Amino acid sequence: MRRMESRRKTIEPCIEVRVASQDREAQETRDLADLAAALCRTPREIPSKFFYDEAGSELFERITELPEYYQTRTERALLESIADRLVEASGATELVEIGAGAATKTRVLLDALERAGRLRLYVPLDVDESMVRRVAAELTAEYPGLCVHGVVGDFMAHLGHIPDGGGPEARRLVLFLGGTLGNLRPEAARRFLEELRSEMAPGDSFLLGADLVKPVARLEAAYDDAAGVTAEFNRNILNVVNRRTGGDFDPTAFRHRALYDRERCWIEMRLVSLQRQEVQLPALGLSFTLEEGEEILTEISAKYDRLRLEELLRGAGFEPVAWFIDPEGLFGLSLSRAG
Repeated sequence: MRRMESRRKTIEPCIEVRVASQDREAQETRDLADLAAALCRTPREIPSKFFYDEAGSELFERITELPEYYQTRTERALLESIADRLVEASGATELVEIGAGAATKTRVLLDALERAGRLRLYVPLDVDESMVRRVAAELTAEYPGLCVHGVVGDFMAHLGHIPDGGGPEARRLVLFLGGTLGNLRPEAARRFLEELRSEMAPGDSFLLGADLVKPVARLEAAYDDAAGVTAEFNRNILNVVNRRTGGDFDPTAFRHRALYDRERCWIEMRLVSLQRQEVQLPALGLSFTLEEGEEILTEISAKYDRLRLEELLRGAGFEPVAWFIDPEGLFGLSLSRAG
């Protein structure tokens, strides 16, 4: 991402994909070290970045379409209602999306930029290379003249790999949608926002989506749907761990559990061992016993209100500009500017 004085050159060709960590062996070593440390905690954990192999990404797309999972459709409807105002307020000519996934909601803002005659560059950053390449192909076909420069990487480690681009008059609108900030514990969220701000130029804008605090039953249902898709998604993390470690987790020997921690204002997703079992993870040099009923934490999803979110943004060097919520008060979008 550009620094204060650096300016972007037009990116040719109109599709380019960069893998942030060229030393994949070193990156894999870091990922496995993170995994080993997490599995040795009490309670045991698996970092949520292990969700997203190809199957995990496809399962999450299915989750976003479930009736219980209000987040995606609510955020999209909110974006549709304010997209033109966001483009006008930000002055954006380029979009950068952190944790882009399938970029389904992004099209709302790309449409608004097209209407404003300012559609130039889209930069998706995502850990799933196949998804980044698919999105780049789809969007350049849908929006003639749009350049897509994808970055394959971890948003907690590779923000500095987001490329310079468009020209001296370019303005960027950086997107972090879907309530993904909630997957970070408070200290990690603060560090992430500070790092993001350090990579942005003064005058660039930041649109942050946040799932809001609401009745517990509504929250827990969103993470434990009746069709069992979220449970399948949660258990698939064990398939990813097995593949990357030579491990022998049996996903069928676990049940999915989602619960809301009222004190911390976050949802926890866990895998509960259905029996006493031995687990071997050769690539980690790790073996351990799981007792019946023992749980592995796989994800947290923090819920915010406006005051808490804007305090976090100001502390990281952003100045809140506007706040938008849907009519039911389920989801919020905060537009800020890099000072």
